[in-house]
Amino acid sequence: MPNVALITGITGQDGSYLAELLLSKGYIVHGLIRRASTFHTERIDHLYQDPHEPETRLFLHYGDLADSSLLTNLFYEIKPDEVYHLGAQSHVRVSFDMPDYTGDITGLGTVRLMEAIRKSGVKCRLYQASSSEMYGDAPAPQGETTPFQPRSPYAAAKLYAYWIVRNYREGYGLFASNGILFNHESPRRGETFVTRKITRAVANIRAGKQNKLFLGNLDALRDWGYAPEFVEGMWRIVQHESAGDFVLGTGETHSVREFLEEAFGYVGLDWKEFVEFDPRYLRPTEVPELKADMSHAEKVLGWRPRVSFRDLVRIMVDSDLAAAGLEAPGEGKKILQEERFAWLRKP
Repeated sequence: MPNVALITGITGQDGSYLAELLLSKGYIVHGLIRRASTFHTERIDHLYQDPHEPETRLFLHYGDLADSSLLTNLFYEIKPDEVYHLGAQSHVRVSFDMPDYTGDITGLGTVRLMEAIRKSGVKCRLYQASSSEMYGDAPAPQGETTPFQPRSPYAAAKLYAYWIVRNYREGYGLFASNGILFNHESPRRGETFVTRKITRAVANIRAGKQNKLFLGNLDALRDWGYAPEFVEGMWRIVQHESAGDFVLGTGETHSVREFLEEAFGYVGLDWKEFVEFDPRYLRPTEVPELKADMSHAEKVLGWRPRVSFRDLVRIMVDSDLAAAGLEAPGEGKKILQEERFAWLRKP
C-alpha cells in the first residue's frame, strides 16, 4: 500500500512543492485548505485529479487549524502515515498587526494538531515547520543549539509550536520533528514577501506597469535558498530513523540590497532609480542577520542545497518576466535544465 500523507498549508509555496514531491514518490496525498469565497488553489491546480477517478491520489479537505474536532476527525478518517504541518499565518510583518490571530493559528494550531494525533491514536510521523525567525537577534551562525531570541509575534508563536512538538515527542513518545528552516524562496513565493515583491517589480517596470518599488530595511541579512530543495529536506527529516530537530539553510547571507542589485542588474536596470524607502514596512523589532549552520542536517540527513543565491534570483526574475508576457534572459531556466538539477524536475 502507498504511504498516506497529510499536508496542512498545501496551497502555500512549500505545500505545493511538497505535494509534487510526494506524488512523484507514489504517495496518496491529503491536503487541508481553508474555505474562502474565491479559489486560492492556483499553486496546486496543475496537480488536480478528479476524485471520482479510481487512480486519484490527491484529495483536498476543507478545514481550519482553529477547529480541533475537525482535525481529530480527519485523522480518524484518513489515518496518515506522515503529517507535514506547514499551515500558519507566516508573514512576519503582518504578525505585528495581527498578533492574536498569529498566536492562535501558528502557535495553538500546532497544539490542536498534536492533540488530534494523540487522541486519535494514529501512528504517524510528524514534521513541524519551524522558522529561523525564532533566533531573532541571536549571533550568527545559528544552529540547533543556538538559544532562541524571538523578535516578532510570528517568531514567538513559532517558538511555542517548536516547544510543544518537543514536549509531545518526549512526553507521549510521538515521532515529531522540527525543521528549523531559513528563508527559502521560489516563483511561487507570496507576492507580499520582499523577494517576490522585488522580482515582480522588475517584471512590471520592464513592462511599463510600475514606476516605483517601496521597501523598508535594505540592510537586513538573510540566508536565502530555493524552496523545492527545502521540501526535499522536509521529507528526509520524516524518513530519518528517529525524530529530532534539524536546521536547513544555505550557510550564506545576503542583504535585501544585494537581492535588489542582483535582480535589477540581471535585466540591465539600476535599482536605485526605482526603489524608495517606506517606513510602513519596518518592523517594530528588527532581526539583523540570519545565517544557518546546517552541518547537522548535512551529516545526519545527507542534505545540502545546490541552488546558489544568484541562481535563485535569476530563476525568480525569469518566471515573473514570463508571467508578464516579456522575454526573459533565460538564465534561470537554463540553470534548472542543467543535469545537476535533474532531481528537481518532475519524473
